[in-house]
Amino acid sequence: MEIKGKKASILISEQEIKEKIKQLGQQISKDFEGKELLVVGILKGSFIFMADLVREIQGKVYIDFMQVSSYHTSMESSGEVIFVKDLSTDIKGKNVLIVDDIIDTGRTLEALVEALSQREPNIIKTCVLLDKKERREVNYNADYVGFVIPDKFVIGYGLDWAEEGRTLKDIYAVED
Repeated sequence: MEIKGKKASILISEQEIKEKIKQLGQQISKDFEGKELLVVGILKGSFIFMADLVREIQGKVYIDFMQVSSYHTSMESSGEVIFVKDLSTDIKGKNVLIVDDIIDTGRTLEALVEALSQREPNIIKTCVLLDKKERREVNYNADYVGFVIPDKFVIGYGLDWAEEGRTLKDIYAVED
C-alpha cells in the first residue's frame, strides 16, 4: 500500500487487533466487575479502538471524550496538556478508564492522568492500543496495553497521517 508517496506495510492485522481487544475487554471486565466504569476516549485517534473496546467490556459502562494537545505550534510535545475539549462528566468518585490510541514519550498521558486526578476520581486507569516503549521519555506506562510496537510511524485503525489512513482496518508501518 502507498500513502502520501510512501510505502506502508501491515504491522498488525485486523484479526490480531480484534483478538487483542477481546482479551483487553475481558481483563478490564474482570478488574472492574460489579463497578460502574466511565471510559474516556482521547480524540481523535482512539475513537475506533474505544468503540470496539467498550463493546467487549461487561457491566455498566459510560462514555465521554476529551481532546488534548501538547504540541501547540511546534513539532515537539511541550509536555503541557491543553484541554481542547474537556469532559462533560464530573468524575469525582468515579472509576475512570482513559483510552488512547498510542503512548510513545508518555508525557501527554502522564500529564492527563495528573490533571484528572485533581478532580478526585475513585481510580484512574489507562488503556492504549499501541505502546512505543523505545520512545518513552518519562517513567509512565499504561495499565492495559494492546501491542508493544517498534519505533515506526503507524497509521490505520484510528491513527492518521494528517487525517489520512484513519479508516484502514489494519495498522500499517510507513517506511522512511
